[in-house]
Amino acid sequence: MQEFAIKPNPDAPRLTEPVNGLDHEGNKVDIRVPMERPLTIYLNNQEIVTAMTIGDHPDYLAVGYLLNQHMLRADDEVTGIDYDEDIETVVVRTARKTDYEQKLTRRTQTSGCAQGTVFGDLMERFEEIELDPEATIRTSWIYALSRKINMTPSLYLAAGAIHGCVLCEGDRPLVYMEDVGRHNAVDKIAGYMFLNGVSPKGKLFYTTGRLTSEMVIKTVHMEIPVLISRSGFTAWGVQLARQAGLTLIGRAKGKRFVAVSGENRLIFDADLSAVEEEPKHMRRKGSVEDDAA
Repeated sequence: MQEFAIKPNPDAPRLTEPVNGLDHEGNKVDIRVPMERPLTIYLNNQEIVTAMTIGDHPDYLAVGYLLNQHMLRADDEVTGIDYDEDIETVVVRTARKTDYEQKLTRRTQTSGCAQGTVFGDLMERFEEIELDPEATIRTSWIYALSRKINMTPSLYLAAGAIHGCVLCEGDRPLVYMEDVGRHNAVDKIAGYMFLNGVSPKGKLFYTTGRLTSEMVIKTVHMEIPVLISRSGFTAWGVQLARQAGLTLIGRAKGKRFVAVSGENRLIFDADLSAVEEEPKHMRRKGSVEDDAA
């Protein structure tokens, strides 16, 4: 895949709207803020969930959500995806007949923003997944990815109040998605991988948000062995990463990072004297605020 096969388009008119207000000195200011739209996802004839999203890539979001909830299987044949912008609905159709009435009664609202939801049987499959034990992560890749991703024009830099997730291979960012909830951004990437036949082998996952249990669960379900973030960890996120053998790297800013799981995959090949501290114009948030992002 080419570098940045998909990346944010901060100039897309449907993603933001202008808002006026007053700044700290009482001056009138005009700013842009991200849009939030409901998107109702159906699997065949069954309504599954309504997600709040910025509204781009509804096909990838719907398919990725269903995959990460184990409602779509890896061997499922998707026979159609119908998106109706007027009624804000996307229908994913499969050759296999589906009925998840009982599963839908077992749902948990997650710590993700924009009302993330997971269903009760996800941990059963989580415990069966074996991540690639031969996968490695070079520290030089961490620094290169951080620089490339944070210098790429994005909706976050244009309007804020947004999260990003990036599928990477080595030091190359491949697919960069944004949304109001990090769980939506990761689902879009899962959907892209499924619909385009992209293998998780040799891939890394980068997110701008905190490393929660939900982010760990979804990364493991995608069978990606390395998860990197600018932000910090939750205790359950760390526990689940260690249980699954996922390499979990957080607080990756400038020269710094902390690995709390799967440290055996790290190859320390970077010359730290040649790595610059993160300049202010590349910082998404202050270093103290990052862990609360």
